[in-house]
Amino acid sequence: MASSTSLPAQALKTVAVLGASYGGARAAHILAQGLPQHWRVVLIERNSHMNHLYVLPRYAVLPGHEHKAFIPYNNVFLPPVLADAPADAPKPSKDLSRHVMLHANVLSLREHELTLDKSFPEHGIPDRTLRFEYLVYAAGSHLPAPINLWGPVADEVDKDGVVDVVRGTKEGGVAWLKRFQKRVERASSVLVVGGGALGIQYATDIAEIYPGTQVTLLHSRHRLLPRFDEGMHTEILSTLSALNVCTILGDRLDLSSLSDKQSSSGERVVRTQSGREIQAELVLLCTGQTPNTSLLSETFPNVVVSDGPNKGMARVRRTLQLAEPVDDVPEAPEPEPEPTPAPPVPSARTSEHLAPEPESPVEPEGEGELEAEDEPEPEPPVEEDPHTRVAAEHIFAIGDAADAFGAVNAGHNAFFQGEVAARNIMKLIRRSERASPEARYREQEAQEQEEDLELDKYVPGEPAIKVSLGLTKSVYQFQGMIGTRDKEPADLDVHLIWRYFGHKVGRDDLERDLDSASVHEDAAIVSEAEPKPEPKSGAASSSSVQAEKSTAAV
Repeated sequence: MASSTSLPAQALKTVAVLGASYGGARAAHILAQGLPQHWRVVLIERNSHMNHLYVLPRYAVLPGHEHKAFIPYNNVFLPPVLADAPADAPKPSKDLSRHVMLHANVLSLREHELTLDKSFPEHGIPDRTLRFEYLVYAAGSHLPAPINLWGPVADEVDKDGVVDVVRGTKEGGVAWLKRFQKRVERASSVLVVGGGALGIQYATDIAEIYPGTQVTLLHSRHRLLPRFDEGMHTEILSTLSALNVCTILGDRLDLSSLSDKQSSSGERVVRTQSGREIQAELVLLCTGQTPNTSLLSETFPNVVVSDGPNKGMARVRRTLQLAEPVDDVPEAPEPEPEPTPAPPVPSARTSEHLAPEPESPVEPEGEGELEAEDEPEPEPPVEEDPHTRVAAEHIFAIGDAADAFGAVNAGHNAFFQGEVAARNIMKLIRRSERASPEARYREQEAQEQEEDLELDKYVPGEPAIKVSLGLTKSVYQFQGMIGTRDKEPADLDVHLIWRYFGHKVGRDDLERDLDSASVHEDAAIVSEAEPKPEPKSGAASSSSVQAEKSTAAV
């Protein structure tokens, strides 16, 4: 019998992954390693290279590192390279040749098909339509101009009808960063609007690299990074002061003042809503990202949140399957009083592990009670939201596009969400194949493994972040602890992310611009279409195309 890898593309069942940044790439890797031989992964990304978001703000200000931000995708299906792996370590023996990556835009989404901006007949897509059995939606989010790699640079304005043909390529990304560097260098005053991680990094980097530039950071709240401990705010505020950054808290920019003419001195003056005037030759709006969910809203209009702080995000269940609201959810009945007091049970989980229950102040009496005391308490089950139901069992949303139970928009959260989605897809596939008449598992084996087929439920971990504060300092919060580092490298250890994407490189290797073909010759197939103009509406945008975050922990 012919091997499964010799099957034509049309004979393979497909799991599509839309977006190849942190979460999408992780999901694609797990699926490629674990899918049955008659299944394939089709990974779709509109960028030719992975754009490492967390270094883009630094490289947009500090020259000389631009090429390091764009990582070739030719090893995307391979395992990450371990730091201590020997030089002659054997390559993975698993045949990955049936899995493909397409450099393309997605124009529309239906329940079981995607419409691309180009056909790929060599991969069984002769008419621009990719049909799939399962989909991981990892299209991410985007920021407003002037910090969008697919938009104009800083306060430059694109001419009507003129399209930058290198958008979505490494060449275009490097050119964008270099233009941004020159614009920042020319500015005598810079206003950064937004005190999140991105705004903090821009303000501190510009202030340290160009100490003669007047830098102002304007934040609408009275605390920086309000989702994190107050110690983060205190440390950041101290560093901003040391770098002579003027920090204004509790006020907002009057957007109408952006259109005002420059003063006689050549400096633009903008106003806050309280009437305060700020010199700002250059204004950088770092006020948050917009989820890329327009494709979902066309087919699943009830999935996308229509208003509120999570507006634009895709609802999901704990399994990360698409969800929609349920009308007229009955009120839960009042619980009957317990006949005897019971020990307290936590009502919610905010991390992967619950904190231990406090020890009882009463000494146990008798051996039986002592043994029971030694037994670990079972963790309470993860509860689903009773106000939602599964909208599409075969479609999973992860990363910045997903309303994932309060998870901070960050690469490390997208990474773990990608793992949950991939594992659940493989479990659903195993379920369906066991239920088919041609099931290859004996009934006894199926019963023994039945518990393994229960879908995983996602629970966000504690908020974690790392933010650079100028060229060598950073502050971080991890597992509730706050710390600083004072000897950070200028390129922010970007080589570690190259290893995550399958490239065996060190920091010194990236000082020269490595040609993607010379880094590795591996089995992963990457099909790159000619870059297309960005579609006028409905086009997918991977989270990897935007400079939407700072050096938060990935």
